[in-house]
Amino acid sequence: MNRFEVPIAQLSFTQKLDLMETLWSDMATHEESLESPAWHAAILNDREAALNAGTVTTSSWEKAKERIKKNGS
Repeated sequence: MNRFEVPIAQLSFTQKLDLMETLWSDMATHEESLESPAWHAAILNDREAALNAGTVTTSSWEKAKERIKKNGS
């Protein structure tokens, strides 16, 4: 398939969200053909081990959003 350019910088915020939703919806209908890269499994295993060892903690999404807003990141 040939690559094509999309003038993303020229799209409005709403158009960008719509494009993302369209892409995600299309990809989700073919999820059986999507394969996670090996590094992804390694990171997930490392994070699960850290959680089980008690060296990291979790927080709710609401608390995480508050922390992100507070830190300005």
